[in-house]
Amino acid sequence: MMRADAKKNYDQLLAVARAVVTEQGADASLRDIARKAGVGLGTLYRHFPTREALLEALLRTKFNELTERASELETPGAPGDALVTWLRETVAMAHNYSGAIALMVAAIADENSALHASCVTMKAAGTRLLVRAQTAGVARSDMDGADLFALVGALSWIGDQPSLAPRADRLFEIISSAILTDQRR
Repeated sequence: MMRADAKKNYDQLLAVARAVVTEQGADASLRDIARKAGVGLGTLYRHFPTREALLEALLRTKFNELTERASELETPGAPGDALVTWLRETVAMAHNYSGAIALMVAAIADENSALHASCVTMKAAGTRLLVRAQTAGVARSDMDGADLFALVGALSWIGDQPSLAPRADRLFEIISSAILTDQRR
């Protein structure tokens, strides 16, 4: 059980980190986060010993939401629409935390990463949506969850590029239509 003042500092650090990381990306200054939260750098490190630990705390909630969202989308309905909806929401989350996609990709491969479990769970949830769409005959059968996760990375990267960002929605539509074999979804 965390002391009341420690819990307050933890919550404040997460709230400030969420805003700073959304604005500045995953490489945001930890010193700046601590200062804006009104705590010392030592307090930040007591709660989050590494940058990855802080990002894991921020992203875990989002990953869990996307995992739950995939479960909601697995209900009866159009499997192609469910897959595209989840893909769009996952790309938006990755784009909102600039630089997070590189951490996500690395975490999948590193079982010791603080982000590993939540990334693997989220990837598995998306894979279930892909398999459901494939089983229904509305998604390409020659791709797997790793391909889907790579496309999340590629699409979020596009949104982070100033010269490509205006084309991000159009490119998302092109990619999603390449995944789906039945445009009626």
